Amino acid sequence: MEAASVVFSLGGLRITSTVVTTWGLLLTFGLSCWLATRRLSVDHPGLVQTALEGVVQSIEAAIEGVLPGRSGLLLPFIGTLWLFVAVANLTGIVPGLHAPTSDLSTTAALACLVFVSVHWFGIRSEGLKNYLRHYLVPSPILLPFHLLGEFSRTIALAMRLFGNIMSLEMAALLVLLVAGLLVPVPVLMLHIVEALVQAYIFGTLALIYIAGGMQSHAVENPEAPPIE
Repeated sequence: MEAASVVFSLGGLRITSTVVTTWGLLLTFGLSCWLATRRLSVDHPGLVQTALEGVVQSIEAAIEGVLPGRSGLLLPFIGTLWLFVAVANLTGIVPGLHAPTSDLSTTAALACLVFVSVHWFGIRSEGLKNYLRHYLVPSPILLPFHLLGEFSRTIALAMRLFGNIMSLEMAALLVLLVAGLLVPVPVLMLHIVEALVQAYIFGTLALIYIAGGMQSHAVENPEAPPIE
């Protein structure tokens, strides 16, 4: 897998193909959302509206399964994260393009976003004092290990997505080089399935990490009632 090439420069800032592709995805998302939500109707929903509602309800149900009663709070972030990673992974099937998530800089940025979100939602839910207190449970001696775990899982989150998508694109390229155009459909289907699976895993892990932060009170008091 070749490194992302520099497309152009802004002063001393080099803009790579990964950044340009990501900008294109963001623009596509924005235009698609605007076009799809221009004429929403309660009485006569169209095919596009029905499909969008199905996607939103599926994501909402997944969040409810992990954090009951908190889907309204987490849906914008988790839903956007899931959709962006899925589409970014699938970009690799477009001739001439590489998936932004096959670049470590992209997956590292996404993992850092999840890292910040875990603490943001945790503090918002528990309050700063109560949230920070769970790092001292069951003993303050374990504080360094808690902090190490926070950083190590963030690194693992970035590396997992990067490694899987990069290897997926490399495998598809090697198969096509060896077999030519004799097996394009099976390889394409494998690419699509694996890309969607990796997006689901990344979003699910992010949701679990956030849920852990929002329920940090349960670490201190296992008998505490669930967050309402």
